Amino acid sequence: MWYKYPEEDGVMRMLLYACLLTVACGLAPCVAQGDEQSHRKAAENLLLVMEVEKSLPTLVAQVVENQIQHNPQLAAQREILQRFLTTYVNWESVKEDTITAYTREFTEPELQELTEFYTTPLGKKASEKLPQLTFIAGQLGLRQAQAHQAELQQMLNNAR
Repeated sequence: MWYKYPEEDGVMRMLLYACLLTVACGLAPCVAQGDEQSHRKAAENLLLVMEVEKSLPTLVAQVVENQIQHNPQLAAQREILQRFLTTYVNWESVKEDTITAYTREFTEPELQELTEFYTTPLGKKASEKLPQLTFIAGQLGLRQAQAHQAELQQMLNNAR
């Protein structure tokens, strides 16, 4: 291999994938309509009602715990991982890009309807449960991919 520590590279790749999954949760570009400023405000209101800012530290902690669970050698670096992710995956650092992603995905009226929904009891429950469920779904997918990693390696070797 052209690099020295392939096992650390895999750990870092998984850590970055987990971070991307945590932050990306359903963010995809799409054409949106409406006045840009009011559209952005509608997205920001939705994110406030969904309490995204409050959920990020919990998601960061879940990512760290998951990485340590899958890579016990990282246990000694738990504090470093936590500090790194807290520094770069916090509301201040992702707020504007998250608002942009929501304005690309949803029209202003859709954002307003979502905000109304998330103020209901069911909406509040969904807001509370969906980040954890999304994380679990990502972990299940990752576990399945890891379980078949040898098969992927064989397919890549056969393609050479």
